[in-house]
Amino acid sequence: MSSPPYRLLLCDLRSDQVLDALPVQDVALDDYIGKTGRLTGTVPIPNRELAERARRALLPGRTGIWVERGRDLWWGGILWTLTPASDERGFLGAQIQAGGWESYLYRRLLYDTQIAEEVDQFDIARGLVDYVQNTPGGDIGITYDAAPSGVARDRTYLRYDLHSIGELLDQLAAVEQGFEWRIASYRDSDGRRIKRLQLGHPTIRVGASDVVLDHPGPVLSYTWPVDATPKANAWQTRGASINENQAEDSFPLTSPLLVAEDDIAAGWPRLDGSSDYTTVERQPTLDAHARADHAAALNPVTIPEVTVLLGGAITPALVGSTIRLRIRDLWHPTVLDARYRVVGISVSPPQRGRPETAQLYLEAS
Repeated sequence: MSSPPYRLLLCDLRSDQVLDALPVQDVALDDYIGKTGRLTGTVPIPNRELAERARRALLPGRTGIWVERGRDLWWGGILWTLTPASDERGFLGAQIQAGGWESYLYRRLLYDTQIAEEVDQFDIARGLVDYVQNTPGGDIGITYDAAPSGVARDRTYLRYDLHSIGELLDQLAAVEQGFEWRIASYRDSDGRRIKRLQLGHPTIRVGASDVVLDHPGPVLSYTWPVDATPKANAWQTRGASINENQAEDSFPLTSPLLVAEDDIAAGWPRLDGSSDYTTVERQPTLDAHARADHAAALNPVTIPEVTVLLGGAITPALVGSTIRLRIRDLWHPTVLDARYRVVGISVSPPQRGRPETAQLYLEAS
């Protein structure tokens, strides 16, 4: 059975007014928590009429893209690159590259100082998005709810630093008792297209029931990398340079040296690591970053990837949900039966002799 065709719903980025709907081939798309998703594909140009429609609707930096697979909405983002190209047989196509809605927040800079004192971290995040959308031409229709995280923060963002809003959200999230954020694309119960800022403390979780995946079975293949190169059991973090006396040398603010003595006592060699937050001037904030970074670096990084057939319960809506993975093979003579959170999905187009598949990126649940 052939897979449902993809279609691009092309809209004005600011108003979401539909400009056109065009077919697309060789679609590859991905969506992640903690990383901006990406779409590539080719709009076929078989005649003059479709060429004219594509020229009007495919405007890099101005066109929003919603990807439909059959009747379902699978992805949303912004067209950034357009490359008309003809092959050796004379077939013309418009190659496109798009980034998820998050990509817009990395293209917007903070030009005005923002100060928050004992404000819930979710409200700080929503305030940064409001800053973007309250400027003339900046509203692209990102919505959110008002749920709190229960963690209050003090933050001062200076206009002189010219950080992007996306970078500030990442930095705010990457601290002790932090959170995850993404912008999800879906249709609501009334059929309206929604760009929703999702905030999750400490993580984003969606879905009520587990999807069960077996290997051998629906899981066609898997990789299980364990990477110890980022591991560190001793850590120090540097902040902004502090110099109250201009006649003296300036030195960066530093966190205490954090050493996981239990890890070393268990037999691990001493492994050092560091991080930099050059705009952080408050010691408590810097120390919270250091503790979060140290905890994240303590264990070798393991992000399993499983490849499954696309369709059924396997859609981009799985991001943030929990699956139950069962594997029996030579590496797992005793059946691996564990739950994992899906933190990313990458859809690969069908190729000759190979069906359309999805790679699921997993995190221990």
